[in-house]
Amino acid sequence: MSEVVRMPLVAQYCTFTVDGLFFGVHVHEVQEVLRHQPMTPVPLAPDAVRGLINLRGQIVTAIDLRLRLGRSPGPAAALPLNVVVSSQGEAVSLLVDEIGDVIDAGGLDLLPPPANLPPEIRELLKGVVALPDTILLVLDADRAVDVSEPILGGTS
Repeated sequence: MSEVVRMPLVAQYCTFTVDGLFFGVHVHEVQEVLRHQPMTPVPLAPDAVRGLINLRGQIVTAIDLRLRLGRSPGPAAALPLNVVVSSQGEAVSLLVDEIGDVIDAGGLDLLPPPANLPPEIRELLKGVVALPDTILLVLDADRAVDVSEPILGGTS
């Protein structure tokens, strides 16, 4: 992505942090946000697949976003939170460190990811939005949950 995209007048993002990085996913991609859920491990799954959660009878794959982004695993005592997104018609949980607010970035530009970001992070972004006090990394949910192939420079 090398061009600036003007955001529509209403562009809301569900925000969260992963290893100190501030991310957002468009609210239309978010099904729900949950506290930590018990997970059933999946034998022989890629490292980023932490397990399966039962969401009111629906089996949902839980992806460790720290590992997906090439970051170190979170502290063992810290329980990740779940941002359940819809990707290609399936519900998938992104395991994150903290849940933020829903923010409105309407009318702001979606800029290309900075070249100084590690490639394993840059590859999973739609772009960035410069907010008054921080940079919002806009996550591409479809790319983030696709663990079928390792990302450039990634380990999962």
